[in-house]
Amino acid sequence: MSKFQVDKNGYYGQFGGAYIPELLYPNVKELEDNYLDIINSEAFQKEYLYLLKQYVGRPTPLYYAPNLSDKYGAHIYLKREDLNHTGAHKVNNTIGQILIAKHLGKKRIIAETGAGQHGVATATVCALMNLECIVFMGEVDIKRQAPNVARMKMLGAKVVAATSGSKTLKDATNEAIRDWIQHPEETYYLIGSVVGPHPYPDMVARLQAIISEEIKWQLKEQTGKENPDTIIACVGGGSNAAGAFYHYMDDEEVDLVAVEAAGLGIDSGESAATSQLGEVGVIHGSKTILMQDEYGQIIEPYSISAGLDYPGVGPLHAHLFDTKRGTFLNATDQEALDAAFELTKLEGIIPALESSHALAVLGKMDLSKDQVVVVNLSGRGDKDLETYINELEKREARNHE
Repeated sequence: MSKFQVDKNGYYGQFGGAYIPELLYPNVKELEDNYLDIINSEAFQKEYLYLLKQYVGRPTPLYYAPNLSDKYGAHIYLKREDLNHTGAHKVNNTIGQILIAKHLGKKRIIAETGAGQHGVATATVCALMNLECIVFMGEVDIKRQAPNVARMKMLGAKVVAATSGSKTLKDATNEAIRDWIQHPEETYYLIGSVVGPHPYPDMVARLQAIISEEIKWQLKEQTGKENPDTIIACVGGGSNAAGAFYHYMDDEEVDLVAVEAAGLGIDSGESAATSQLGEVGVIHGSKTILMQDEYGQIIEPYSISAGLDYPGVGPLHAHLFDTKRGTFLNATDQEALDAAFELTKLEGIIPALESSHALAVLGKMDLSKDQVVVVNLSGRGDKDLETYINELEKREARNHE
């Protein structure tokens, strides 16, 4: 077995496991006992792949970005997950998990969301399958991601505000877990990233692995080789990065670059760069690297990007960092905004703020003219338009000074 796959106890190296309240043990155990059999069954694969093709719109393009390549002196490809139905990679996972939930006989679906993309993807598949949907979302994120909140409600989901802590993704996850504890038997918790107790990190990574599976054959089709030199993806919890890295983790000649949100700067006190600021601890059911004080209390993260505003990374990413298999970089709010405006101008693509963090490190890397780089463009920027408009107004005001 690969040293980067989960072991029989749910660990990636020292990270992972299932640290859960006793009330949730039957739910997690039921999922652990069944998820691999379900995912590997012929019936699941047939329906999953049909929906990914006909409903989601896969395969997504692997686009050679000529102007971005000229700018940075390398061959840069963009994996266009932003072109999925619902606008992000999140739907790959929700399609798979909703089929698993149906197989387990669950009728009530709960989810947490930060940027709203996972919430929209969950509400979408619940509408498709005619299942009750409740989405927990931080009060701050509800305000900054208003278009996605409206989409969730239109799709029939109930959106519940998390009003504790920083009122962002961490707190939404806390509220979802509390709800799960109160309604354990009939509820399926559809987690949106490679976080949470085992088997969620492994299950979500497997459902997102379609991204790297497609990159392999698409790159071979375009270049004659399956492997790029470098893959870059943003990391909050880490689901899009897990999907982009999945089929390359054992090919150690491929550099896996994970980009975290530095917020206002690593040492500013307003950051979400977990690998740089975190230590080993337990959050939301798994042992991983998270930002915490000397007493083990979680330090509130900050990022302009709601999807990266999380104090930990998934245990797979903690393992990639710990073993130095992954290169962990970071980008500030302003660097991400600059990258978003640059991609829009150079290639005519408006990226999500999360994806902009991945793009922002191109200028920090020592790239060469023969180097093949794939950037996973995890989502589209419609949901961030208000932030982009504010930035545009600031730039126009500066130009008139």
